[in-house]
Amino acid sequence: MSLIDILVEPLQYDFMVRALLVTVMAAVVCALLSCWLVLVGWSLMGDAVSHAVLPGVVLAYVVGAPFALGALAFGVLAVVLIGAIRGTSRVKEDAAIGIVFTTLFALGLVLVSVIPSQTDLSHILFGNILGVSTSDLWQIGALALAALAVLLFKSRDLTLFAFDPVHAHGIGLSPKRLGWLLLGLLAIVSVVALQVVGVILVVALLIIPGATAYLLTDKFTHMLWIAPLVSSACSVVGIYVSYWFDASSGGLVVVTQGVFFALVYLFSPRHGLLTRKRRRPSSPDGTISPSRHA
Repeated sequence: MSLIDILVEPLQYDFMVRALLVTVMAAVVCALLSCWLVLVGWSLMGDAVSHAVLPGVVLAYVVGAPFALGALAFGVLAVVLIGAIRGTSRVKEDAAIGIVFTTLFALGLVLVSVIPSQTDLSHILFGNILGVSTSDLWQIGALALAALAVLLFKSRDLTLFAFDPVHAHGIGLSPKRLGWLLLGLLAIVSVVALQVVGVILVVALLIIPGATAYLLTDKFTHMLWIAPLVSSACSVVGIYVSYWFDASSGGLVVVTQGVFFALVYLFSPRHGLLTRKRRRPSSPDGTISPSRHA
């Protein structure tokens, strides 16, 4: 079988075309947001929101509403609850995040266990990208486009907030409002990625691309290009591998991104572990002397 056959055969099936489209949309918007999440240090927040949407998705399926509506509602609820606990008590942010996301995620698991047995909601946890319908595609596309538009429109303000919130406040911006905006976008983007990799692995799409780009460049503007390109390419590779090896699509999307991150971590031209070790000059007695690149 030739390379052309390997690339073309999956495209003969409508479900594979929809899967590739949804995966690329989710990969691009998640990768863009991940650049800011990595800089602000909100990786745990991404984990919290992505898990907290589970009960909303289950309830949406139970009442026959679009899953995105329920997921978005509980994503916003999680953000509000974390902010409320953090702002009205002595509990610190990391503890508030842990309390809210574990409680809501556990509630979702309880709901999954008590709904009628003929309704299979396991794909909420692990993703069901090959089962994406045309209506799901339009839903996810609309949410991804909305999140992408806001990110691009507010990119300058969000970047200033990530690097220097004090300066942002000094020029008339509200760091608090920008923080809430970033959290709201996190809730929307989590819903976009939910169909691709499921609740459990959403955080991977929200963190790995930004972390990978962070190791490849020192310029944030370059990160905003590198992260989506790397994420979408790895995601497409993951979908193709899942087709040919009949394995979990969402799992392979994340594994592919994780493998690429590992390669960047080791061999990045500037910040790779092995690259930095090779740059360290040896002292006369054969030992490695300190280097400013380390």
